[in-house]
Amino acid sequence: MSMPLSSASEPHATGLPLTVGTPLCVDLDGTLVKSDTLVDSTLALARQHPLLLLQLPRWLAAGKASLKQHITAAVALDVTHLPYNRELIQFLEQQHAAGRPLYLATAADKALAERVAAHLKIFSGVLASDGTVNLAGRNKLAAFQSRFGDDFSYIGNAAPDLPLLMHCKAPMVANPDASLRAGLKKAGVVPVRTFNDRTTGLKAWLKAIRLHQWAKNVLIFLPVLLAHNWDLGLMAGSLMAFLSFGLCASATYIVNDLLDLEADRKHVKKRRRPFASGDLSAISGVLVVGLFLLASLAIAVLLPSVVAHVSPESALAFPHKFLIWLCLYAVTTSAYSFWLKRMVLVDVIVLSGLYTVRIIAGAAATGIPISPWLAAFSIFFFLSLAFVKRFAELESLRLRGAAPANGRGYLLADIEQLRSFGSASGYVSVFVLTYYISNLEGASLYSHPTRLWLLLPVLLLWISQLWLLASRGQLNEDPVVYAITDRRSLLLGVLLVIVILSAL
Repeated sequence: MSMPLSSASEPHATGLPLTVGTPLCVDLDGTLVKSDTLVDSTLALARQHPLLLLQLPRWLAAGKASLKQHITAAVALDVTHLPYNRELIQFLEQQHAAGRPLYLATAADKALAERVAAHLKIFSGVLASDGTVNLAGRNKLAAFQSRFGDDFSYIGNAAPDLPLLMHCKAPMVANPDASLRAGLKKAGVVPVRTFNDRTTGLKAWLKAIRLHQWAKNVLIFLPVLLAHNWDLGLMAGSLMAFLSFGLCASATYIVNDLLDLEADRKHVKKRRRPFASGDLSAISGVLVVGLFLLASLAIAVLLPSVVAHVSPESALAFPHKFLIWLCLYAVTTSAYSFWLKRMVLVDVIVLSGLYTVRIIAGAAATGIPISPWLAAFSIFFFLSLAFVKRFAELESLRLRGAAPANGRGYLLADIEQLRSFGSASGYVSVFVLTYYISNLEGASLYSHPTRLWLLLPVLLLWISQLWLLASRGQLNEDPVVYAITDRRSLLLGVLLVIVILSAL
């Protein structure tokens, strides 16, 4: 294959490749936009019209261009909030102001491409798939040569763009993937400019799997800790259950983020999430979900045999009970991601229930039953946290003068009612704790049970502080993040531990 007519390595002191008279063609997916609009549209289809997913094989049978046309017709992707490559956009705006003709050239469906072009208002024309021809690779090159001859520049990001970059003048790349970089190196093509606007690597993945949310899974250790049972086999079972739930939870967080891409991109904070911002591809997210779920199930299946091996006398009477609770958790969180989170009040009941499920799963992993007092306390306490999460979201919108747009069904007028629901639930949980401390069954586990009464003012202080900050609009929308990052909350947590240890 021949090299481009002009040297790609020639210097350009101004940073503007060649003459502004040379048409500049810009790819869409992965280049102008950091995500893949076909994948984004398919995820929107899964959320808005899940039954239409059954039509995908039939649409694909007619060709990839036909598939794109049908999906684009079924869902209207919000082009105003797509994760655009900011550095590239700035460069294109400069080129447009200098009078250079710009063309949006993409394998995406023409209807979607035209909406993107209309939004940005910098393109002279659009070349895109038309339902019959998929404008990618060789097809795109043929379209360019038919329209521009050999007088065009191109900006791409992936291996299918290699033929175009080899034939164009002053090739440029944006967030190039490894396969394109390798192909360019092999072909001896040096891009005159690279537009990088992406946070990748471990930092992005740690943010995507929400490792900090694994703090919730500490609840799994409660049954064995409150029973004061330090058997090595049961501790090993609790640790495996913690890992299994953590992997499963991270998988469901990714699924939730993928289904909520459009809503997150409109949110002042959530738009910075790795998938919403385009820092991580949705395809890689799907692969990680599958990997995490398989690992989670494998750990759950192995858990009973590990407990029996470490402590034969502690072998579980119902070996697969933890696996059942793990599957229930996975199914419930999936239902939450698809439907339940858009059902007013049902969503908070489910969220609080998922906290309690962690405790029950911990009991199943160790064979230690939980007391009704612990179950009742957790239901009301975590219901308060679920309500404060929704309350904080609405309060943040109210302070910004915005209206709810995430489809959850809550109104700004619901703020006061949510405050009353949530604060009442928090105080009821403390009331339940007083009955637990008074109960002889609970008190018999401690040498100094009266010291446990000191737990009450500490919990009352934390719950009251949580709701006071939420009412002031000063609370992060996730109370778990607040609990593990706020210094005062951490000090109160240490105080709770000291009180419990002193009562032993």
